[in-house]
Amino acid sequence: MIYELRHYTTRPGLRDTLISLFEREFVETQEAVGMRVAGTFREAGEPDTFPWLRAFPDMEARRASLEAFYGGPVWQAHRSAANAILVDSDDVLLLRPAGPEFPSWERPPVGAGEPPSSLYVATIYHVEDGFAAFFAREVAPVLAGAGVPPVACLESEHADNTYPRLPVRAGENVFVWFARFETPEDEREVDLPMLKTHLTAPPERLRLQPTARSSLR
Repeated sequence: MIYELRHYTTRPGLRDTLISLFEREFVETQEAVGMRVAGTFREAGEPDTFPWLRAFPDMEARRASLEAFYGGPVWQAHRSAANAILVDSDDVLLLRPAGPEFPSWERPPVGAGEPPSSLYVATIYHVEDGFAAFFAREVAPVLAGAGVPPVACLESEHADNTYPRLPVRAGENVFVWFARFETPEDEREVDLPMLKTHLTAPPERLRLQPTARSSLR
């Protein structure tokens, strides 16, 4: 499986307009051409960002699905409205599984009301090759013991971008793990001193609140 972690920046005050358009027009229509919209989020404390995840069986399937969607009638009909809201859509990590993958949830229908109360935290580590084995051996057990087990682990996919019309963050080597909390009040960080000698840059931490139709609940 290939994942894209996409982190969009919107014009001030227009994030919810984009989410409404996205959930109405761009979920089932992307999945109809072979990709999976795995999760859509509001980022806590960042009112003008829209992070989301989509997945593909492999890189060739990614190319075919993206060509079908962005060349298709739905994107053509709504791209001007979407692009008018976006300031940046190029902050994209291309990833592959490096441990557990996301659980499967049933997505609510179009028009769903309240979003779930849960919070996902995505922690992005900049690392050298081989970090995934170290994480599984030394870090994941500590997290599980502290009651914060990773629900998914991903690492950089370094294959050539098969759809260069959509840029990705090239030249980076990252490891991303996700934790899930029932509510934001349950969120907690775990001290992980064993990481200090294994990171090549400060970690990034995204606090992700699922939207009403997110398949990650």
